[in-house]
Amino acid sequence: MVSIFLYLLLITGFSAAIAQQRNSSTSLGSSLSPNANPYWLSDSGQFAFGFYKKGDGFAIGIWLEKIRQKTVVWTANLDNPPLSRNVTLLLTNDGRLVLEQEQGQQTALTNALFSASYASMLDTGNFVLYNSSSNIIWQTFDAPTDTILPGQPLLAGNKLFSSSSETNHARGKFQLIMQHDGNLVQYPSDIPPKANDYAYWDSKTFDAGDNISLNLGRNGQLSLINHTGFSIKNLNGQGNTSHNFSLYRLTLDFDGILRLYSHGLNQDDDDWSIEWSPSSSNCDPIGLCGLNAYCTVQEQKAVCTCPPGFDFLDRGQPDLGCKRNSSTDGCTSKNGETVDTLQELESFEWEDNPYSTLSLTKTECRDDCLKDCECEAALFKDQHCRKQKLPLRYGRKRQGNASTTIFKVRFGSSNTTQVSKGRKKQQGMGVLIGSSVILVFALIVLAFSAFLVLRYRLWSYKKVHYEVNEGLVEDVSLRVFTYSQLEVATNGFVELLGRGSFGTVFKGALSNGQMKIAVKRLEKVVAEGDVEFRNEMRSIGRTHHRNLVRLLGYCHDDSNRLLVYEYMSNGTLSNYLFRSQIKPNWEERTKISLNIARGILYLHEECEIHIIHCDLNPNNILMDEQGCAKIADFGLAKLLMPDHSRTLTGIRGTRGYVAPEWHKNLPITVKADVYSFGVVFLVIICCRRSIDVNAPEEEAILVNWVYDCFKANEVSKLVPEEVDQQSLERMIRIGLWCIEEDPAVRPPIKKVVQMLEGTVEIPEPPCAQSSFLH
Repeated sequence: MVSIFLYLLLITGFSAAIAQQRNSSTSLGSSLSPNANPYWLSDSGQFAFGFYKKGDGFAIGIWLEKIRQKTVVWTANLDNPPLSRNVTLLLTNDGRLVLEQEQGQQTALTNALFSASYASMLDTGNFVLYNSSSNIIWQTFDAPTDTILPGQPLLAGNKLFSSSSETNHARGKFQLIMQHDGNLVQYPSDIPPKANDYAYWDSKTFDAGDNISLNLGRNGQLSLINHTGFSIKNLNGQGNTSHNFSLYRLTLDFDGILRLYSHGLNQDDDDWSIEWSPSSSNCDPIGLCGLNAYCTVQEQKAVCTCPPGFDFLDRGQPDLGCKRNSSTDGCTSKNGETVDTLQELESFEWEDNPYSTLSLTKTECRDDCLKDCECEAALFKDQHCRKQKLPLRYGRKRQGNASTTIFKVRFGSSNTTQVSKGRKKQQGMGVLIGSSVILVFALIVLAFSAFLVLRYRLWSYKKVHYEVNEGLVEDVSLRVFTYSQLEVATNGFVELLGRGSFGTVFKGALSNGQMKIAVKRLEKVVAEGDVEFRNEMRSIGRTHHRNLVRLLGYCHDDSNRLLVYEYMSNGTLSNYLFRSQIKPNWEERTKISLNIARGILYLHEECEIHIIHCDLNPNNILMDEQGCAKIADFGLAKLLMPDHSRTLTGIRGTRGYVAPEWHKNLPITVKADVYSFGVVFLVIICCRRSIDVNAPEEEAILVNWVYDCFKANEVSKLVPEEVDQQSLERMIRIGLWCIEEDPAVRPPIKKVVQMLEGTVEIPEPPCAQSSFLH
């Protein structure tokens, strides 16, 4: 009897829970707009999901609605610019959560693999999509931004990113990572997780193993818990043991400091109380100030300051960093006189990246740096002189640090202090004599000067007109960068995104970190002249397609050739296929293939100047936030090769993807790209690498294995999941046509697109019926 009662009680409770979910649920076809019905509330009205103000526009997120101060706890699409008023958030009739633009274009807001039946904003602060069985298929708790709430674990491999500012929730400078080794660590966001030297706080649990998660209890207790539910470490004691119910949130704030906040439910004011923080100083976060700047605490606030001989890049934004306030270059002497002086800062810490380390006294260290043309600064500690080049990074005042930073200050800088009295006297006499001569001479040249001024103004107008056009190249909106601008934007070219046959790519940011970019440093550029290089940039800049990575600008300072592209958050196709935990399904893989084919079609036939890529491979295809594939490095082959239409000494391309004609001294045509696409296409469809040394010998080379399986009518072996046999065979036929050895037999890319779209029949390969394709 008791068992029956318990069973009924459980059933009743479960039904009530489901009813509560459905009562507060959002049904298919529902929508939000910034203009009307801007958000969906949780049952208690505590949390809201929808549109909130961001700058001059709006963003999508979750916030605490009952607190007057806007406290955002989750944001969608962190790095996107503000949205206009003319957008709509839809839970579509087919179960997708999408953002619809005014023109009707839709962007998915989730990566849910299944269609939703309804959604709900829960009182926990979690926005959830459910299927028809009321199972969760997607939730915001799985994709935290800068905050976790009670009941929301930060799982192994997941991160929190700080906001860009108190009001801008775009991705900022810092990250908190729950590492797979069990350690909870804070880093600058531009440092790879394995660089332990750049951690500025950690939980000291690096030997706890995988499957550790950070958990925030409803009483405010922060714990690291293993997969069995056992707490391996409490970070802030036992939490709140009183009966006063409060709201808690753990936030990685914009200044890089992790703070646990509480707010009483019956509290009248809007202020949050800080319950716990692991940081003892506001200057603890590494990278709070930009290049060549250092952090000090003044009146309990972190303040960015420039060292001697430097000024802020932008006085309105001191955290951007500093630059030398004198352009004087050179070494230790000029006409027999010293032109550089030295100044010291005590108890400061910097990133230590010396080009030379010597065992010297401080006096010897000063003298050595002064005489060394390359030495811009030196870090002296424990009788070691570590000579540095600019830029310096991660400067901060550290109490108890016994190091001395020695700066070389250019003579003529606004804060140079060590100028000899004799030189000052000579300078004074020079000024007096010079002034007398100028006064007499000015009367003679006054009329002539007026004439020159008139001519100069006319010339200046022409020069400004030219420079304006140089900043925005013709009508293609390309920006011309200096090398130093890109050095600042990439924080000194430190975060490597990848290497390829065309050069090395680094991550960077513009607009005070709000716009992420990728900067490619070109190597072995043939077009050395500025005019030739600019012409090629204009050509690439005019090449726009949704399946091509957008070129934003370039740099051609002296021998430096760099290209600035839009940043693709999902990385390369190779990483997307092989390194992500969730592999793209069959429909997603066929969609990616069609994206790439359409991009090639535009390059081959639709853009103003037709382009052969010459190096299509999964590392030159990038994935955006929505899983859309875009081709990178198009148009660069011309810069690295003197003749784009013929075979050259030194084969371009990537092993496993190079067309046979490269090896046969045959002309290189658009069909070389079709071959490379064919290999990439088979890699995508089969979801495996083109060459796999760990596979059995007969499967090691993908194109051979595909052909063998096709002949043996065993194509189902090629894919990792169950796929419609007819659809799979169609795709394999397309791939085999593209990788035909004879370029003339390969279909043009337009025919490939039509085959992928299903608008033409696909005959049996190989050449017996190849006439169909021409």
